[in-house]
Amino acid sequence: PQDRMRLAALRREGKRALAEALAGLERDPDGDATQALLGEAWCDPRAHVVGVTGPPGVGKSSLCAALVAAWRRSGSTVGVIAVDPSSRMSGGALLGDRVRIVHDGADEGSFVRSMAARDRLGGLADQTLAAMVVMRALFDYVLIETVGVGQSETDVAGVADTVLFCVQPGSGDSLQFMKAGIVEIPHLVVITKADMGTAAERARADVTGALSLATAGEGGGWPVKILAVSSRSGAGMEGLVGALEAHRTYMAVDGRLAAARHRQSEVWVTESLRDRYGRDGLARLDKLGSDVALAPGAQPFKRLRELAAVLEVCRDEPPDRT
Repeated sequence: PQDRMRLAALRREGKRALAEALAGLERDPDGDATQALLGEAWCDPRAHVVGVTGPPGVGKSSLCAALVAAWRRSGSTVGVIAVDPSSRMSGGALLGDRVRIVHDGADEGSFVRSMAARDRLGGLADQTLAAMVVMRALFDYVLIETVGVGQSETDVAGVADTVLFCVQPGSGDSLQFMKAGIVEIPHLVVITKADMGTAAERARADVTGALSLATAGEGGGWPVKILAVSSRSGAGMEGLVGALEAHRTYMAVDGRLAAARHRQSEVWVTESLRDRYGRDGLARLDKLGSDVALAPGAQPFKRLRELAAVLEVCRDEPPDRT
């Protein structure tokens, strides 16, 4: 029923209702009930959204599990979106959420949603933004863990308030970090498996060097923090939680958070239209004088529907060959 897809019902009924709502959202993303829920959730954000990315095998899931445990100990509620590699056969997620992030299924204060990456090279599922918006209205923190292949490092910047990039000691990740231009994306860099001693220190020095080159001559802004953390021993976890809180505080000043989320929404609208209608569709919109820009405070889901309606009306026109 449609009233089950209302924000008040999700807050009242908990995890089972949320799971049903997210399934409905994936099943019928353009339906009236889905759009009403997204509109409500968009207007009432509560959570700080943290994106965790980095190469496969770096220890993202262990780090996420440790973060969830730390936040729960402090009394905060946490929603997790784990974006999994897709099965070519079924299109479903290959790895179950319980395998990737160990958590207590009976704990009403934490919730894990596993989503299939499908054909997105960026490592983020098509519905990640929508799921994030709903969960952002329900929890104190939303944690998004990406697949860590292709362009996920840049993709996650489109849905998170704070981006955390993981580097594994002794793996060449720090070199990859410099080569891939990822250096401008994260707010925090975490050297995982910090109990590896000398290798961890070397990785930290490499990343520090890469960052100093990338930010040379730039003034102001958030100085990227580099932290060494061991999910196994818990070393450095307190510092990581503190650094995430410091960035949350930084974003709350001078309208930075609202501006960043607005930019993310505009990019999402543009990319969604490109996915659906191609570059030709975007060119048509421009010709018709329809701007993809969002008004301040406007929610992207409604704007996407408006622009898609414009394109559907003129779909029968011959394509522009210029």
